[in-house]
Amino acid sequence: MNEAMIEMHHVFKTYPSQISALSDITLEILPGEFAFIVGPSGSGKSTLLRILFCAERPTSGEVVVHGIHITQPDFKKIYQLRRTMGIVSQDFKLLRDRTVNENVAFALEITGHIREEAKSKASEILRRVGLEEREGDSILALSAGEQQRVAIARALVNSPPLLLADEPTGNLDARMTLDVMEIFTDLHQKGTTIVFATQFTGLIKRYSYRAIRLLDGRKADSHKVEEVKATG
Repeated sequence: MNEAMIEMHHVFKTYPSQISALSDITLEILPGEFAFIVGPSGSGKSTLLRILFCAERPTSGEVVVHGIHITQPDFKKIYQLRRTMGIVSQDFKLLRDRTVNENVAFALEITGHIREEAKSKASEILRRVGLEEREGDSILALSAGEQQRVAIARALVNSPPLLLADEPTGNLDARMTLDVMEIFTDLHQKGTTIVFATQFTGLIKRYSYRAIRLLDGRKADSHKVEEVKATG
């Protein structure tokens, strides 16, 4: 039996304003699994991913990622863990003073790749997301959809064993959404564990991956997790 890539046990997250973002969440995601986290805006999807990426700590409960207890502050282990993850966040977190290629290559350079190798790999992944003609452009010259594709390319360029994606197709048109999903599917088939947050049930119906639904928004006593069977 495979050890889980992700384990969450009775996880709660309450902000200082007493807003409950997550309440008693328990789940497991296995290595190589593709799991949708589905729910409307405000249901806690982003909070869940930020906890998995160690950007936030839960108020209570236990979280284990890749065998590391991230609720126990061992900063060296957490730093090493984060370097094995790719993350696509809703606010992109791109470097505004760098070009498209430089933004993607930077993710490789900070892990020890030489600059020319990093730029070459960045070019390759940018072609996969349809941005080969924008490599030398400033991030500020790109549309929101193009910036989202840069963020996706940056998350993928290191071939991380775990990919956390928060609404990665939210600013994309239908054609580009399918192109990006093809990339994610290819990564999944090669063994990458993918956690993909979305509010679009159409994706759940189109792809036969596991779906975990967060229900009832921020209500402190009614956050639940349930399996959703993909249909259609």
